[in-house]
Formats: sequence, C-alpha cells, structure tokens
Amino acid sequence: MKPAAFDYAAPTSLDDALGLLAANDTAKVLAGGQSLIPLLNLRLAAPELLVDLRRVPGLDTITRAGDELTIGATVRQRKAERDPVVAEAAPLVTAALAEVGHPQIRSRGTIGGSIAHADPAAELPAVLVALDGRVIARGPGGERSIAAADFYLGFLTTALADDEILVAVALPVAPPRTGAACVEIAQRAGDYAACGAVAQVTLDEAGNVAQARVALIGATDRPVRASAVEEALAGGASIAHAAEGVEPIDDPRVPGAYRIHLAGVVTRRALEQARGRAA
Repeated sequence: MKPAAFDYAAPTSLDDALGLLAANDTAKVLAGGQSLIPLLNLRLAAPELLVDLRRVPGLDTITRAGDELTIGATVRQRKAERDPVVAEAAPLVTAALAEVGHPQIRSRGTIGGSIAHADPAAELPAVLVALDGRVIARGPGGERSIAAADFYLGFLTTALADDEILVAVALPVAPPRTGAACVEIAQRAGDYAACGAVAQVTLDEAGNVAQARVALIGATDRPVRASAVEEALAGGASIAHAAEGVEPIDDPRVPGAYRIHLAGVVTRRALEQARGRAA
C-alpha cells in the first residue's frame, strides 16, 4: 500500500520544527522513519504534514556528564550500538540494540524515534523504563523532563504533547561490575518479539546481586518493570513470577497465558546472561 498524500518539511532549527507542529494539528515528527513509514503505508496514520528532524542541529550527539548519559533524538541506532561511551555507561542499551530488527533498520532508525513511537514490542522503550531514565522534551513553553515511569500511557501513546518534540533521552550511568542482556522469543530473527526481557545486574564485591533492573517487552500495552523479580533478587530470593501484576496482551497469535509463561522464560535467561557478564 501507499500512504495518503502529505506535505513534507525539513526545518533547519528546532524552533522552526516546533512552529510547524504548532501550525498543524495533524503534523507528525519524522526521525528515522523505521516506525512511522510502515504506519503511513498501511494508512494507520494519515498526517497532513511530516516534519523531518534530520537537518536540525544538536540532536545527533552522545554525551556523558557525571552520572548521566544523554543520547540525542536523531542518533542512529547503529551509531549508538557501536559507541564505546554507550557500551561503558549504559551496557543495556548496547545489548538491546543488537536485537533491534536488522543492521539496515538500525542504520536508519533513531533512538528518539523508537522511544517516542512507544511500541510495546520494541526494545528501547523497555530499556528506558528498566533504567529509570528520562525523556527530555521541548515545546512552545520550553524544555521539560519526563520520567520513564510517567512517559508511557498505553499502546503507541506517550505523555508527549502534540506540540512537543522529544530531543534527547537521559540514562543513569551503570555502576562498576554491571552486566546487561536482552533476550527475546520471536518467529524469526529480526521480527517483533512475542515476549522479551531486558535485564541489568550489578554485583557487589562478594559477587552477590546488589541491584537488578528488569523490564518486559511485548507483554502488555506498554513496557513494564518486573518489580517483583528485582526485589527478589536484591533480597537474595529466587524468581517467583516474572510477570506478577502484569495484564498481558491476549491475541490469536500469542494468548495472554502463554505470554506470562514466556515472560518467566526470557526473564530468567536475561538475568543469567546479565549476571554472567557482570562477574
């Protein structure tokens, strides 16, 4: 299929991009296009205007300052995947990016595009939630920070206002002795996962789990923390129910009860891999 007709703009400043959004209620922001373009082709989205951010300066940088790593909205996923600063500061980002689609997709897709698209089956939203990161948004009223816990409201729905643009994502720097992993179950490599988990584990000097961060992919209508698992591991207990408190997506392809089962499988595997990499 082909998309409905739309106008296209490639502003050269963030203020110009915000002005275009403010002037058109149906406008959509285009970053890498790997999520939005398929929706346009299926006519699940029909904006009158696409505002392309690729020429806006300052959105394609990766910086580490103190205990926080900031990744600009238009940083290509492949660039972040290969960046040594990201690998050291946020190993969970590196691990998760390796599972995103195929290299061709990661070469076009952007960090901000995936985060803002809010597909519950995507890896980066789960990373943001697992790490208690934050989204930096810019709108007519200025800049604001949105905590990951408050950002995802439902399927393809976020706390971003229609006239705001996600300009960066900020993540806490991982402590020493930290390992990370992303495990998914899908029909084919590169497909969206029926269920997946991202895990980051930090060990103390004795080799015990000092901190664990876990989030589920594709289990519900948004990325969700596996808080019960995190608390159990930090307390030295075993994993009981990875999807405790989760209301799973139930569809003909993957029934909800089976997703709950898969959540336990991928969580255990991700934690084992992450702990092994932290040692």
